[in-house]
Order: sequence, then structure tokens, then C-alpha cells
Amino acid sequence: MSLASAASDLSDLRDYACEWALVDVETSGLVPRRDRVLSVAVVTLGPDGERTGEYSTLLNPGCDPGPVHVHGLTAERLREAPAFEQVAERIGALLEGRVLVAHNAQFDYDFLAHEFARARLRLPVARRLCTLALNRRVDPPTGDLRLGTLAAHYGVPQVKAHDALDDTRVLAGVLRASLREAARLDLPLPLVACPPRQDPQFAPKPPKAPCAFRNPGRLSAGGQLVQGMKVAVTGETRTARADLVLRGVAAGLNMMGSVSRHTSALVANDSAANSAKARRARAEGVPVIDESAFLRLLDDVLPGTSHEGTAAPDPVPAPDPVPAPDPVPAPEPGDRAPATAPSTTLPAVPTPRAPEPGGATGPEPGTKRSAKPRGPLSGRRVLVLGGTHPEAVAARTRVVELGGAAAINLSAGVTDVVVLDGGHTDRRLPRITSLLLPTHDAAWLVAPVVTDAPGTDARRTATHVLPRGGVVDLPLPKGRAADHRWTVTASWAQQTACGIDVVAFVLDEDEQVAFDEDFVFYGAPENPGGTVRLMSDGPTEQTVSVDLATLPPSARKVVVAAAIDGSPAFGDVGALHIVSGPGTSAAALVQATLDAATTERTMLLAEIYRRGQSWRLRAVGQGYDHGLGALARGYGVDVAD
Repeated sequence: MSLASAASDLSDLRDYACEWALVDVETSGLVPRRDRVLSVAVVTLGPDGERTGEYSTLLNPGCDPGPVHVHGLTAERLREAPAFEQVAERIGALLEGRVLVAHNAQFDYDFLAHEFARARLRLPVARRLCTLALNRRVDPPTGDLRLGTLAAHYGVPQVKAHDALDDTRVLAGVLRASLREAARLDLPLPLVACPPRQDPQFAPKPPKAPCAFRNPGRLSAGGQLVQGMKVAVTGETRTARADLVLRGVAAGLNMMGSVSRHTSALVANDSAANSAKARRARAEGVPVIDESAFLRLLDDVLPGTSHEGTAAPDPVPAPDPVPAPDPVPAPEPGDRAPATAPSTTLPAVPTPRAPEPGGATGPEPGTKRSAKPRGPLSGRRVLVLGGTHPEAVAARTRVVELGGAAAINLSAGVTDVVVLDGGHTDRRLPRITSLLLPTHDAAWLVAPVVTDAPGTDARRTATHVLPRGGVVDLPLPKGRAADHRWTVTASWAQQTACGIDVVAFVLDEDEQVAFDEDFVFYGAPENPGGTVRLMSDGPTEQTVSVDLATLPPSARKVVVAAAIDGSPAFGDVGALHIVSGPGTSAAALVQATLDAATTERTMLLAEIYRRGQSWRLRAVGQGYDHGLGALARGYGVDVAD
């Protein structure tokens, strides 16, 4: 098929001109550190959109090819194919000096990073562009953002889905059309910097297994260990620390890397130790036993209560801060001062409430707990420009009260613009005028009068707009495991004063992480089981993906938060917008626009939590003045200042 045509010429889009390397990989699974690439295709385009090169090949992964029903690549077909290291240099030559482009680009990039690392070669990619993230910004009127759906919308023929070469050719057409839409809306491209990745960082690691038992509480004096007890170790030990941990895990204990008020016991040979764990144990009254006593108790550990079949209580929306689950103790002499002083109220899950009438299972899975808001702005997406921070917050809140969605960026889905004081200086206003979008003053929000607009479609009306504290049931999956994966995508207005990091915490019934690696952030974008992942889709958008089907029973909740990297506060950044749906490119089920006040530097965005046999999502929007370190410590993560 031809990749070039008069309509696809990009020579007039000089602000969007790059050397592009479009990539698609088919893989044996979904976890880059474990699974392998089965086929790869690369199509290179010049700044004018013309094809300059093309290469594709099957690969022999040296392992089971995985879901053949998806990609059609059997072990027999791959047996005579080259190994990745045999073609890595050729692929690298096509990527060198170009922007890597893929649909859900972090997936393809991470798989290539691991394959190049295994081949002991550098992945020559400095920047990448995700066409999925780009189209989230453009917001075309499509039912979802899958590659095939976008291809149909943009008039790009698709011959064979899940064929790496055909998918890459289709991607070329989608990229060209998306760049034209971005230019029409004057949108900056969501380019992501790709730092070098070295082999040791990406060597496959054995996954950590979450404890299968509930925490029974503290170890009593003269009592026995019980499966599920949270045990930490500090100081020098005669037995290797790793062996102590392995023996504790084998006995059914929850071996922790930090101490909190939920810790059952601390193992320390020096009862007067001055380590951070020992000081925290003394402050919280956690029992301390020495190594010999711990080894004796391991010989007779009592059976615990399994997480299976237990249900977490339903949180109540709490717009005001609540007391911390784990207050950070005052520093003692010799302590290093934290980079950011924690506030007096650390984040905590809101106070539980009694089960709803009718049992613990709640309403029928897949139903909303509150009626979808209806009003004169139902199906509308309203962008607010200008105003002081409180004025803009009030305007966006009013939009939601009237049944609309509050936008924070200009996109094809925006139907109306409200211009507050100072909004006439916004750089987007000339483009808004050229697009003939209706503009209004603040008085319009008192009793808005609207007319039908092309952007008012069934897709936008179907998305549930949650207010701050709003809760919705996630529908139970109807098919394979892919339907179990849910995403929460956070986005914000482009600005250069600071960076924003989206993070996630996988919490147990004590509102604590089971181990430090259940804190997912930029430096560790995946937890050990691969059930929660962070995807960086651009400088103003990050996504947390949660596989609800494979979360261990001990995981009661996943908290998604954002933190400012720099001196500004969320009052300077403005609102954050979140959308959530089943998978990275499926239609969003819910959306919410979250405003913090003026001084917060961290904000809880959303919670996905168990309710009986189903799951719920809550839009939180609770801000805190302290930094990310204090937020993490509040959830039991051992953070070094």
C-alpha cells in the first residue's frame, strides 16, 4: 500500500517536522522484563511525511510465543527466524536520530529497551511520541482511541490487525492525520524524553509474592507468631538478612522493609539500636525481639486468616484532611532533616462506614451509585480561561453541577469557552476564535443557554462526570483477562514552572504497602507482580494501569496521586483532569476535574478499591502541603531523605 499521497504531505507543518521512526512489536506477553518480542516492524518518515525506509522481521524468542490466538505467531513459524541480537544493529540504525512513534509508545519502547539490553547494546532513542497520547489531546469524536478506530476515523485502510508491518503502515497514516489535527488546534506535541537504559537495571527479577494472610496484629509477650504478621528486621544479624526474610516469607509472615504502627514485631539484636526502624518501633510501641527468638518462633507459626473472601469497608467521601494513619515521629538528634517537612496531617483513607443495607456486596456490579448528573450542560465540555484560582475553581465546579465536563486543555471536544477576568490574554484565545467556538462570560454559568454543537455526541454524553468525592462501580469483566485492566490517566495544562509526577500505592487492609516495591513511581514504574504500571505519555499526561484480575487478595486498594517536583504548588499549576476506563485505548467510563487549593504540593487523585466481589473508583481531589516523601511514608514506604 502507498504511504504517501497529496493529502499526507506534511511539508507545510514546519512546527511539527521531525524525522520519525514508527514502530510496532508483537510480543509473547505484556511484561517487558519477562516476555519477549516475536516480531518487529519499523517504518521511517521524513519531516514531510514521506517514507524513507521500512524493515520488518519475525524473531525467535527462545520461549513459548504466548497468546497465538492474538498474534497468530506459532512456535513453528518462529523457529527459523533470527534472534533479536542478530538484527538489533539494523533496527538501531533505523531508530538512530529519529523520534520513536508507536500507539501506546511506552509499551513498544520498554520491550525494545529490554531486548537491546539483553543484546548488550544501547537503544538509540532520545525521544518518543505516543499517538494514543496525542489523540487524547486532540480528542477526536470516536468511540475509543484504538488504532483501528482511529484509522477508520482518519480514512486510513487497515489490512491485517496485529500484523507488525501492517500496523506500522496504518500508524503512519494515523500519525499524519493526527499531526494535522494538532496543528489545527495549535497543540504542542507530547514528546517524552528517553534517558539511556542500561542492562543491569532491566535484568529480569523474580517477582515478590504478597503475603496471603491478613495482619492479626502485634506479637504478644511470650506469644507465638501468626501467619500474616508484619515483621521488619534492622541492624546486624548473624544469619544473612536475605535468608531471614526468605524464612519468614516461607512461614507465611509479611516481611516488611519499614516500620509503622501496623508492624507486629521488629527483629533487632541491639535493643538500643538507633536506626530509623528501631526509633520508629519505640515510638509506636512495636515489640522488639532478637534474632535467636525470631528463629525459635519460626519453628511454630500459628495459621493465619486468608485474604480470600474478605471484603473491605466502603470509604466515605471526605473533602477535608483526616488524621494520618502513620504520623511521622519527631526527628531525634543525629537524624537527617527531610527535604520537605511533612504536614501535621498525612494522607489517610477516609473513615469507613457501616455496610450498606442488603449485605457487603453493595449494588449490582456495573451500576453507578448515583444518577448521572443531567442539566443544561449535559454532553458539553467547557474550557475556563483566566480568573483567580478560586474563581476558576468555582467556575469549573459550576460546570459539573450543570451536568457538563470541565476541560483544562483545548481539544476538538471543547464545545464552549468561559472567559473570566484576565482570560483575554490567554495564548489559546486567538485559536479558539479561529475555530468559531462559543465564548461566554462568567454570568453565562448562572443559567446557560446552549445550542446544539457538532461536538455534542453520544460518546461524550455517555462518559460519567464525577464530582470530587464521587464514586462509581466498575463493571465486572465479560471476557478475557485484558478486560480486567483499568487505567487512570491524569493530565494538566502545559507549563514549565515545575514537573508533576503521578504515582500509585497498592495498599492492604491496614492502608499500608505490603512492601516498598508496591510504591509505583517514575524510578520504579512497575510493581513486582506487574499488576500496577505507570506509563509516561507526555509532559502533561501520565497513566496508571491496574490489572484487577491479578491483584493479590491482600491488595484492598490502589491509590493514585500526583506530586509537584519543584517549588510551586497546585494553586500555580491549576486543575488536574482524570479519565478512567477499561484499558489504555478504550472509551473512558468516568472523568473528573480536580482542583486543589493554593498551597498543596501533593494530591490524591483517585482510589480503586474492593467492594465485595466488585471494584469501585472514587475521584478524591484531596491535597496536602507536604511532599512526596511524606506521602509515601504515610503509606508505610521506607523513603530515605
